[in-house]
Amino acid sequence: MSGTLFTWILNKFPRPFLIKASYWARPFLAFYLRGKNITDPIDGKSYKRFLPYGYGVSRPGVLAPGTLSLERHRLLWLFLKAETNLFTIAQSVLHMAPEQAFYKRFKKLKHLKYTTADLYSPLAMVKADICNLPFKDGEFSVVLCNHVLEHIEDHQKALSELYRVMKPGGWGIFQVPQDLKRATTFEDNSIKDPKERAAIFGQYDHVRVYGKDYGDFLSAAGFEFEAVDYTKVLGAEKVAQYGLAAGELIPLVRKPLV
Repeated sequence: MSGTLFTWILNKFPRPFLIKASYWARPFLAFYLRGKNITDPIDGKSYKRFLPYGYGVSRPGVLAPGTLSLERHRLLWLFLKAETNLFTIAQSVLHMAPEQAFYKRFKKLKHLKYTTADLYSPLAMVKADICNLPFKDGEFSVVLCNHVLEHIEDHQKALSELYRVMKPGGWGIFQVPQDLKRATTFEDNSIKDPKERAAIFGQYDHVRVYGKDYGDFLSAAGFEFEAVDYTKVLGAEKVAQYGLAAGELIPLVRKPLV
């Protein structure tokens, strides 16, 4: 499949449809692109190249055909495996808007009490509004919420809900598209046209573009926050081998015990 055709499909059809369609498309894409040039650490398979991805502006060579992972997914997988207890300790996990690359793999981990939630995703076990979650206070040891907040107009309300349902002493990762050249986050809720949103915010259904001050929003919600540059830990060779974005930050949050 050509990059141009793949990008057209991505921009033509709604995301819930694409998620369902991907289950039959992935094996064919993986077979067609098999090779030895670049490796997806999530399934350990290698390919001659990755596919392009992007709404509006397409990034070449970033989408792994077997898992449909992007740079951020592969980076997060490596971090979770090596630097957290997600794969070793029994705990309750809330995964908002679960990524296809992770959903079945996390669900198979018998030591986890794994819950997925979203308003629209076909992978969600619980239909839930992130600004009004139907869970008890302190119900989850781990909360994963990646590339969701940029879609939410009242993101501080969403963060307060994520804080509420996280156990004291719990942790989470809240990735967002972040422009590190910007000192401050930009948002304008008056912008409704999808093409204008795509041009300004990077995607038709985004409502803001986060800057270096993203951590301030997390701290304001009560979280302890650390921006982890795990690509620096991995080194340039592995960044290239796994198709990562050098310098991409992992936003690691913790809820204080008191």
